[in-house]
Amino acid sequence: MAGGWAMVPILICSAIALAIVLERWWTLRRTAVLPPGLGNEVREWARAGQLDPRHLEALSNGSPLGELLASALAVRNRPRELIKERIEDTGRHVVHRMERYLNTLGTIALIGPLLGLFGTVIGLIRMFMEVMAGGIGDPAKMAGGIGEALICTASGLTVAIPAYVLHRYFRSRVAGYCVQMEKQATALLDELTLSSPARARRAVATAAPGAG
Repeated sequence: MAGGWAMVPILICSAIALAIVLERWWTLRRTAVLPPGLGNEVREWARAGQLDPRHLEALSNGSPLGELLASALAVRNRPRELIKERIEDTGRHVVHRMERYLNTLGTIALIGPLLGLFGTVIGLIRMFMEVMAGGIGDPAKMAGGIGEALICTASGLTVAIPAYVLHRYFRSRVAGYCVQMEKQATALLDELTLSSPARARRAVATAAPGAG
């Protein structure tokens, strides 16, 4: 109340920023994005041929990494370039979902100081209007306007600084996850495309003596 009505948008922004931070903190947990051992388990599935639709659906719905790997397994019999293209397409969608709401958090970090500055200007205008109406004989009126201006400025910075820091933190976390998912996807791609000819040759070599 001491900051005036200009505090209302600042408080709304703080509530939205807090909700986004809590939601992203939970969603971007490492165990939720990159379940431990999932990449090795999926490669074992590929080696053993355990790639029925039930496995792929559970894998896709389990985590972002699982969705990326499942997209490669869904086209595992295609050429390497087509599998790679499918991984890249799915990866863009996965990254987009991991970055959900981060633009909003960045916008709040940007407009927080501006809202504080807006409240400062409103407070100073009110102070000067009261001085014009009643002169400078009442210092309390001037102090009230200055106090309103300073409260808005401080509140805007209090919202903007944590929002900016957390926005950068979540961006860096998503970037790190992308690197790890790319490594796992490349390993699976190699398993699907490089080991398949070798397995085929071994199968032919095994069957050849019997055929003779």
